[in-house]
Order: sequence, then C-alpha cells, then structure tokens
Amino acid sequence: MLLGVEGVEMSATEIRFEVNGLVSSEELNALYEASWPAHVATDFAPLLPHYLAYVCAYDAEALAGWVYVAWDGWQHAFLLDPTVHPEYRRGGIGRELVRLATEASRQAGCEWLHVDYTPDLTPFYEACGFEPTAAGLIRLR
Repeated sequence: MLLGVEGVEMSATEIRFEVNGLVSSEELNALYEASWPAHVATDFAPLLPHYLAYVCAYDAEALAGWVYVAWDGWQHAFLLDPTVHPEYRRGGIGRELVRLATEASRQAGCEWLHVDYTPDLTPFYEACGFEPTAAGLIRLR
C-alpha cells in the first residue's frame, strides 16, 4: 500500500506516478478539458523538452493528474499547472505530484521552488510545504 501525503491509503496498482515519462497531447488535453473549463487544445509535444520535469499520475492507462516544472536553468524552479482530474481529487494525488516535482527540482540542483496560487488554495500549498511570501505580478494580456 502507498500512504498518500494526505494519509489516504492507495493500492500501488491504483495510481502510478511517472516523472518525465511518455505523455501525449491527447491525454493532456483531455485532462485539462475536464479540469479547466477555459482550456484551449494545445500541442504539448514541443513544450515537454523545455520543462525541468513533469509528473504524471495514471489510473491504469488513464491520465489522472499532472504537474510540470519550469526553471531559469540555475537556481529557481517554478511549479505550474498542478492538475488532478475531478474524479480523482481529495485522494492525495495532488500532493504526491507536488512532492515528486519538488524532488526532481532538488535533484536538478535548484535552490528555490516557486508557486503562484489563489488564496483558496493556501491550505493545499501549505500542506505541500510551501511558505507564503510576497510576490509581484503583471498581467500581460
């Protein structure tokens, strides 16, 4: 048994996590469409090689979750788009995605992992180990 970060027990055969594994644009677009109503279909293939790391969560062959990490090529990594399919939420998948992305960033030699989030997500990110900090933002479009 796996003990998810939230303390939820999951069979290792139920959810499989892969770091930098094979994932298709079709799988990612289906996950985003189920999770983000304003999602516009994207070709992810040319983007994947530019990420420091990405983590997929699978239930059998179905993509249940995803997160990726961008970086500055040196010290700073940026956690982006942690996404869990609505049917799989509240089971520890999101925290495990973040944990694995954090470890991949650490192994790459980064010193900092940044994340931006809305106030309603504060409990989730604090449970993942993030500390709130002041930041600035410019909306470009």
